[in-house]
Amino acid sequence: MRYSILRRRLAACMLAGSMLAGAALPAMAASAPPSAPAPQGDVLTFGGGPVAVAPLAPAAGQHGMVVSAQHLASEAGARILAQGGNAVDAAVAVAYALAVVYPAAGNIGGGGFMTLRTPDGRMQFVDFREHAPLAATATMFQDAKGNVIPGLSITGWKAVGVPGTVAGMDLILRRWGRLSRQQVMAPAIALARDGFVLAEGDIQLLDTSTADFARDAEARKIFLRPDGTPLVAGDRLVQANLARTLSLIAREGADAFYRGPIADEILRAGRAGGAILQAADFRKYAPRVMAPLTCSYRGYRVDTAPPPSGGGVALCEILNILSGYDMHALGLHSAPAVQREVEAMRHAYADRQDLGDPAFVHNPVTHLIDPAYAKQIRDGIPTDRAVASDSLRPGTAQPEKHETTQFSVADDKGLAVSVTYTLNGWFGAKVMGGGTGIFMNDEMDDFSSRPGVPNMFGIVGSRANEIAPGKTPLSSMSPTILSRDGKVVMVIGSPGGSRIPTIVLSAILGVVDYGLDIQQAIDLPRLHEQWQPSHVEVEQGALTDDVTRTLTQEGYEIAPHAPWGVAEGILVGGPRLGERGTARYYGGFDRRHAGGAAVGE
Repeated sequence: MRYSILRRRLAACMLAGSMLAGAALPAMAASAPPSAPAPQGDVLTFGGGPVAVAPLAPAAGQHGMVVSAQHLASEAGARILAQGGNAVDAAVAVAYALAVVYPAAGNIGGGGFMTLRTPDGRMQFVDFREHAPLAATATMFQDAKGNVIPGLSITGWKAVGVPGTVAGMDLILRRWGRLSRQQVMAPAIALARDGFVLAEGDIQLLDTSTADFARDAEARKIFLRPDGTPLVAGDRLVQANLARTLSLIAREGADAFYRGPIADEILRAGRAGGAILQAADFRKYAPRVMAPLTCSYRGYRVDTAPPPSGGGVALCEILNILSGYDMHALGLHSAPAVQREVEAMRHAYADRQDLGDPAFVHNPVTHLIDPAYAKQIRDGIPTDRAVASDSLRPGTAQPEKHETTQFSVADDKGLAVSVTYTLNGWFGAKVMGGGTGIFMNDEMDDFSSRPGVPNMFGIVGSRANEIAPGKTPLSSMSPTILSRDGKVVMVIGSPGGSRIPTIVLSAILGVVDYGLDIQQAIDLPRLHEQWQPSHVEVEQGALTDDVTRTLTQEGYEIAPHAPWGVAEGILVGGPRLGERGTARYYGGFDRRHAGGAAVGE
């Protein structure tokens, strides 16, 4: 095989371990002036001082690149590229492999979004997100008095939306793939049938849901030891039921899932558990192929997710606002640069909240991503103090789960794929589809359970995102591709709930404005503001003490937060923009969670 693997596991695990523990990246003496940053080996200079990170060069690939949150899935995708498959073939292989080796979020019982660029430069967006069942109602999670019943939209069968992953993967493989289903699904089937040895990163995810496994008979048999104790690193996880399910899909396609024995078994288990799913929900499900949302930044074309994602709208609005500032001259994470970023975020998040499924509501997208509108916002933003969130138009913010996953793929023909897909929470609704080996999503929680009324956090549910039969819930998922002069430049995306647009933003700014390589841009400590609540969340190491003091004096509330997001990115042509590399593709994976990999072919 021609593909090569760059994991640098020691350095990656050291960084992931420190981040998961909430430890700050080690700060060095602040001696550099607050000017434009310059990468210095394993040191990033920003905000008036350098911050050291564990060194890791981007992975290199001559013929393609696959990046995901689980190294076995990345290797499966690279193997498909080496066998003559294209980026879509590899993406389908990764999606099914993640369902086996990253079961907390990788899935065939959930759904997601894909942004895709074909070799002739055409951009496509595929919505294979879950749908509300036909029996769903706007009040289904409320009691007789109209109060939201805690937990009902999160755990158990009523929380389950109609899955879309299998239909989405089948569609893209038929339309843009080169290999057969049997070929691209073979790695996932082998991993489920033969098992794989669990590493520490895998155990960290399993440990989030040990009690839930114990409550589900099928999950208990697979994800706990025979004596009921948790699995540990070094154990082999075998998923025989899932292997049979995957084999059936490989032979018979999406019909096996939506019209055949897999649907029958899921519906049987659902009836026993109080689900409102019915056979018609599965038969009627179809993914959508749409035009992506398109904007530009510093001469780069940005293609990202349109509604029913609000994430792409927020990302483009922020980029439009920031395009009027010289962010490079302001300096990476300097007080002036952070101030501009935060205010752009605040305005964009206030604007995005009234969005919803375009099949059900009208979305003012053209206005929100109009550069002229961005200029109006920019002209009204002070540069030396915080804007009060309450002074902006009241919106309808919706909380979102952070537990999702991203993978990015590019091949040597110019085909590029960015995919974010999810079960919503870790292991979804914490129920399995009977003997299928499939964890079911809890995507109904992404709707507004009680539109127009504040929830326990003071967040008002959006009427545009209220539950309706067949409707797709609003999301922040923002799989994104940057191109220039008709060629792919960058593939990026991340999980992270409402923080997804700002995670993608951080990587884009790091690469485009600040000259970071793709791994440095993903490693870069993040910051986030989403209008409500109005504080600025920062990862440890993101801001120096001097910058924090300046922003506090300007009226910003700085709130340290544990690391978030798991971005996966690719740069084409060199490890950083303007630098020609010895290989064609360079990948960076997020070390905030141990176990991921960028694998070049």
